[in-house]
Amino acid sequence: MNWTGRELTAEVGPVAHGGHCVSRVDGRVVFVRHALPGETVIALVTEDKGGSFCRADAIEVLEASPHRVTPPCPLAAPGGCGGCDWQHASGDYQRTLKAAVVAEQLHRLAGLDIEASDVDVEELAGGLLEWRTRARLAVDDDGVPGFRAHHSHRVVPVESCPIAAPGTVDQVTSRTWRPGTELEVCVDSDQWTYVTQWRKDRRGKAVPRAVVGDPVVVERAARREWRVSAHGFWQVHPDAADVLSEVVSSWSGLAAGQCAWDLYSGVGLFAGVLAEQVGPEGTVIAVESVREAAEFGVDNLADLPQVRTIAGRVEPVLGAGSLPDPDVVVLDPPRKGAGRVVVDAIAERSPSRVVYVACDPAALARDVKFFGERGFRLAGLRAFDAFPMTHHVECVALLERT
Repeated sequence: MNWTGRELTAEVGPVAHGGHCVSRVDGRVVFVRHALPGETVIALVTEDKGGSFCRADAIEVLEASPHRVTPPCPLAAPGGCGGCDWQHASGDYQRTLKAAVVAEQLHRLAGLDIEASDVDVEELAGGLLEWRTRARLAVDDDGVPGFRAHHSHRVVPVESCPIAAPGTVDQVTSRTWRPGTELEVCVDSDQWTYVTQWRKDRRGKAVPRAVVGDPVVVERAARREWRVSAHGFWQVHPDAADVLSEVVSSWSGLAAGQCAWDLYSGVGLFAGVLAEQVGPEGTVIAVESVREAAEFGVDNLADLPQVRTIAGRVEPVLGAGSLPDPDVVVLDPPRKGAGRVVVDAIAERSPSRVVYVACDPAALARDVKFFGERGFRLAGLRAFDAFPMTHHVECVALLERT
């Protein structure tokens, strides 16, 4: 029987990866959004595909958690914007929930003996609001920009966004845009705003067009200036790039003259840090699949001849076997993780340690398991609340050869 549209009284259980909590009703698992562990709620089933679980929104709270707060955005509610998961939780409790998720993923997927109390999700400067320097919005059929609802293509129009930095969302919501397109907006370290509009060409491929500002932005981190595409990858929290660079530097353990790999290197942030450590007699190999980002990386690090940047997918580049053996490997893969092929290729070259930067704890846990099977142990873990109000969390893992 399909439960979609059914209202359930649910006793809310533990947090789960993805911004919801687990409940059980009549023998089925119900993933409930807008709830907190320990609450009793009326939940409206929003999705039921007929399996062992369904999805629901808490539409009424019968017994509230002491950690519940009033969301600063009225659209952070059932049927509203799908971008924020935890606006109804205090900041401290959001980090507690994220710590539980990180620990649960490492325990379940990597088989590690780890508890939530072993994980400290560290707060970044700036608080819970106005931190997001890059955002992507969809445009509805009337030309009004907004964010998509959870698990839906439906566009929820917005006038503002409390987690967005000034100069981003507020710069595009006062006018209409071409229906069916998407807008990417960012504000850089110089507080300049840039807007890119994505539209499909005749072949259905999304192509960018700069509509506000230069398509190249300037960011500053790790004591350097970085040129980045306005629609390319850069950390969205203004403190994240500096903080992550500091961890990579402290955990790499590199000495002058050694060799490091920086995989999924983007525009060269970590490669620059590693190059300072190995010095002019050392070597840093940076591998990046997006050619535009790799080209920016070459330009950004032109003063560091010890850095060699390769534009190409990590798997075939490592598979070619032509790179020098690394003493240390740093990798910052996309959300899906690196995967067994990349882990095996790294392990074959026997680095003493691996510093793994991850934006998804499940992907990190899977890859930690693969590294464990190849003789590496988890020697250190730090987690950062680089995405307040959402379920996302940034982790850095140190893996050492046993």
